[in-house]
Amino acid sequence: MAQLVRYKWVILALLADGAVFVWNPALGTQIALRTTDSFLEMLSFIPPIFIILGLLDTWVPREKVVSHLGSGSGIRGLMLATVLGAAAAGPLYGAFPVAAVMMKKGASFFNVMVFIGSWATLKVPMFLFETQFLGGLFSVTRWICSFTGIVLIAFILDRLLSETEKQAIYTKHRQP
Repeated sequence: MAQLVRYKWVILALLADGAVFVWNPALGTQIALRTTDSFLEMLSFIPPIFIILGLLDTWVPREKVVSHLGSGSGIRGLMLATVLGAAAAGPLYGAFPVAAVMMKKGASFFNVMVFIGSWATLKVPMFLFETQFLGGLFSVTRWICSFTGIVLIAFILDRLLSETEKQAIYTKHRQP
């Protein structure tokens, strides 16, 4: 029963998809095909990410992460979190397991939020495509505005959450 509760949203989505299929078979077929495509795409990204996470978890000592991305890392931590997020490839859902390992290793909440935001909006391949199709001025302006927004949002989130709430999040990621 606990397993069913854990996957209640997936089960609800499948039931909704089934209801749509009964109500409109053509639409239900499209939903099933797109769900299958998304699932296969996710399967192509997740294994390499988990291999990299395993290596990161094993090879990078906690002290290194704390000194470079921890609470006292300052601008250096901000820049490193930005570069790590911007250099990443893959969809945003790949950032969350990496962020969980960063939290487990002692990265500050602010830097983890900057990392996730950078992964979502500052990717280097995206910047290159934008430059090619929309021009360098547009790309640089968007990148600067996005970076500013990421830092601002991370700062606000860091200030809005109490230490107890942050510790609850960190505790969740320390469990095996």
